Amino acid sequence: MNFASWPTLLVVDVEGNGTNPPDLVEIAALPVRAGIPDTSTAGAWLIRPERPVTARAAGIHGLTNEFLADKPVWAQLTVEVGEFLGQDWICAHNAYVDYRELHRHLPTWQPAGVVDTLRLARATYTDLPSYTLDALIKHVGPDLSQVPRVGRHRATYDAYVTAQLLLAMAEHYGSWDQLIAVAVPPSLPGAPQPEEDPTLW
Repeated sequence: MNFASWPTLLVVDVEGNGTNPPDLVEIAALPVRAGIPDTSTAGAWLIRPERPVTARAAGIHGLTNEFLADKPVWAQLTVEVGEFLGQDWICAHNAYVDYRELHRHLPTWQPAGVVDTLRLARATYTDLPSYTLDALIKHVGPDLSQVPRVGRHRATYDAYVTAQLLLAMAEHYGSWDQLIAVAVPPSLPGAPQPEEDPTLW
């Protein structure tokens, strides 16, 4: 895979407060440039939600109401996050969820496209019993020596892991176009459009 041919790509992950619909409590956006995750220019935001974090959500990602009490609310971060995301491609694991929540919080934001590593993994490794991040880490064995030391289910950690899995799976494809043909959900931005059948008219 020629990573130099890739467009600008941000691997994103979001964490919520456990309500339905969720308030965001953490966002990470990790640029991938020339096949290398660029942690030096990554974006990461902690957010104090309007509604309290549920006990179940806090038990998963560890972001408690007390920890978030002095963090900015979403209205204070909207412009900064929107400008950081810009119109670049994004990538996420089970990307529909991350795209849906980011778009709900940033209604005017529209990425160039959305790569889903869950969809990509199912196409690349067709016989795995599970396609969770943990299962893929075990199967692929990506280099996690530089992973942020905040633990699984934190946005910065999961974004870094997702980036490494994306790069490992990309080696199974000859080009960016081949990769997005299987990795972009049909309903999301960037999905290849089917060729129209020729007609007599």
